[in-house]
Amino acid sequence: MHCLVSGKKRTSLGFASWLSDDFRDNPLIPGLPDDVAKLCLTLVPRADFPSMGSVSKKWRFFMQSKEFITVRKLAGVLEEWLYVLTMDCEGKESNWEVMDSSGHKRSFLPPMPGPAKSGFGVVVLNGRLLVLAGVSVTDGARVASADVYQYDSCLNNWSKLPELNVARYGFACAEVNGLVYVAGGHGIEGNSLSSAEVYDPQTGKWTVIDSLRRPRWGCFAFGFNGKFYVMGGRSNFTIGNSKLVDIYNPELGSWRESKNGLTMVTAHAEMGEKLFCIQWKNQRKMVVFNPEDESWDEVDIPLSGSSRAGFQFGKLGGKLLLFPSREENSHNTLLYDPNADPAAEWKTSQIKPFGSCVCSVTITV
Repeated sequence: MHCLVSGKKRTSLGFASWLSDDFRDNPLIPGLPDDVAKLCLTLVPRADFPSMGSVSKKWRFFMQSKEFITVRKLAGVLEEWLYVLTMDCEGKESNWEVMDSSGHKRSFLPPMPGPAKSGFGVVVLNGRLLVLAGVSVTDGARVASADVYQYDSCLNNWSKLPELNVARYGFACAEVNGLVYVAGGHGIEGNSLSSAEVYDPQTGKWTVIDSLRRPRWGCFAFGFNGKFYVMGGRSNFTIGNSKLVDIYNPELGSWRESKNGLTMVTAHAEMGEKLFCIQWKNQRKMVVFNPEDESWDEVDIPLSGSSRAGFQFGKLGGKLLLFPSREENSHNTLLYDPNADPAAEWKTSQIKPFGSCVCSVTITV
């Protein structure tokens, strides 16, 4: 990952401080049963969410709960929004751009708190964007971080979450069954790590779990069928890049490994219970991993010109977006529909970030 712009630090009140008897007993909207009031609140246009969150603590508490998303889903008003971290052509300034499913409505997130960092991880959890750890440069020295910041897409603000147990950068992270897992990376002294931990938003705590079987860095992760997969990157016990896949089973609390992974992956995205990857050695093909039988397929990317185009993935409406990862590239954004007929899988999309794409996530609220 590249750097994020820094900004003023913000903190948020813990939910526990709001749960007085008066808070629980007061209705969301006077004169209405709470179930009706909740439906009314979820039907408010998304643009008005930040204002709605400032009306009362109880409204804000409801908006920050899982139930808010559940009721919006039942009401059929969930919306997909694309969050793209972009970098300017000089590589000095980055911004989070936000676009609706058509790419027409655009806005920018408030600057993230803390110093500008690289090597951080990005995860979506319960409709919120989490930016994990990373490394900053202070007086010429690289400083690993354990900080975790959360962006609330409903309230349009950042808050600081509990820190990781181990400061790290260049690690793997993913959401699995409502929990956030991290593993590997580099530590405070630049040493390679095998440690792993998990965050539970219900308790607000990071818990150390069994370590990887070997130190590993520059890797990435995804979740499938309730398991945490770590792939790519390097290990202390390999001469080059590692093809091993480390798979953590939360029910057993242990790791197993597969030897059918990839090396030097420059972009990846999980969609439709499959993993889509682009490797550094061949930017003209996507390789698709089916975790069910640990098999790989290839899909040609319709490119002309340079074979080193470079792409990053986005996801919208069950389709993949391939954003050029360098602003000077002349390539348009490509759209891949895995469910279309073979001759109609690829199209050109009009969705294009203002800068070069560093990474992208989709948040449904």
